Amino acid sequence: MSFDGSYSATLSPAASETFGSHVLSNSITSLTSSSASRPSSSSISKTYRQASQLFLTRRLPEALSTVLPLITPSTESSNVNGLTEPAPVARASRSTRIKVWSLYLTILNAILELDADEGKDAFGSQEWRTICKKVRDGDIWEEVVQFGYHGVEGEVDSDVVINLATLLLAHAKSQTINQKRLENYLAASSTPNLDISKQLEATRSPRLASRHRKTHSKSGADTPRDLNARVKILELYTLHVLLRNNEWDYAREFISSSAVLDEERRDAFLQALQSLQDEQLESERKEREEKQRQEEKLQKDIEEARRLRAENEARERRRLNEERAKREGTEVDYGIENTPSTPKARNKARSGSNGSALSRSSKPSSPKEKKVVARPSLTARAAMILSNLRNIIEQMSATFKANPILLMRLLAFIIGVIFMFGKRSIRERVRQILGTGWNKVKATAGMGVKVSYI
Repeated sequence: MSFDGSYSATLSPAASETFGSHVLSNSITSLTSSSASRPSSSSISKTYRQASQLFLTRRLPEALSTVLPLITPSTESSNVNGLTEPAPVARASRSTRIKVWSLYLTILNAILELDADEGKDAFGSQEWRTICKKVRDGDIWEEVVQFGYHGVEGEVDSDVVINLATLLLAHAKSQTINQKRLENYLAASSTPNLDISKQLEATRSPRLASRHRKTHSKSGADTPRDLNARVKILELYTLHVLLRNNEWDYAREFISSSAVLDEERRDAFLQALQSLQDEQLESERKEREEKQRQEEKLQKDIEEARRLRAENEARERRRLNEERAKREGTEVDYGIENTPSTPKARNKARSGSNGSALSRSSKPSSPKEKKVVARPSLTARAAMILSNLRNIIEQMSATFKANPILLMRLLAFIIGVIFMFGKRSIRERVRQILGTGWNKVKATAGMGVKVSYI
């Protein structure tokens, strides 16, 4: 006995008719509410076109706000189990879904390419930092999987995966999260099936056709277009992401053991990988050579500076020694004795000379012990004065060379004096002061003469 027959036997005809009408009305109500709550494909396409037009005109904030309702689940609507409704793009066709997600990721890429000041002015500081953090930390991948594909990693469309990997490759802080996400996707998606005979058999049988549709929706690589997208994903994974993480051996092993690549593509991938590795090694070698050349140049510059400093110091010492020798020679030539430099030494010398003079004066002098000291002639005195003036000038020049600020101050003082005496009022004031002072000096001198006369 079947389940339907036993169940209908226990019900009366009126009860059976009432139950059937009740179930039918509930089904129609649920279908009507579900269809009313879902946005139509035409509205999604219209919103997509509006967002595309805004993006093409570089109105990024308006484009982002237009496309966000398509990819963000509604928090108000919920299904029978109390779960949140998925985003409207999750129920769209495959082509529309790919277009919407690709546009969203393209808008995010354009936003992150803006300058910091321009992005903050367009979106605000908080929203700008949130968008940048979501992309650079890799959270955008989880957002796409949860909102657009019911949280199933393997159901993400291959074109969307390519755009996600490219976005993270350009703006992510580290490619570790990109590598992990690509590995999860490649592990979750099944191996592509390009057997045409099985596809024809699946189209003849409804049961096989439904099973084929389920497998096709899971793998997403049963057509040549999907296979090309899978090859593109492998190219991004092996020739870009793994190389950013410095995993050259693993990339070569993955390419060699991949079942998706044929012999021709595998050889092309391995050749590209080898050329990229050679380029990296060459660039590293050039960087090392450039760094070594800069270090050698810096060392040469340091040695040259030391040599020049040593030559300057030796030249300065030679000049000082020559000046000292000239000064000592002139002092010996004109009979100038070297007097002690310190005041105490000069006092001792004076006291010693005074004591010796007193002792000599106390002793009876004899004509034999007297020494006749010849007074220097007028020419010697003039030569001595000129020598002293020259020494003073040389010392002043040495002082000015050692401290040029003194020369600048002296020049500023002279210029200030000249400028000050250039004014007539100041000259009159100075002449008046000098006249008053001279009158006082003459009065004092006259009084001194009178007193001395008295």
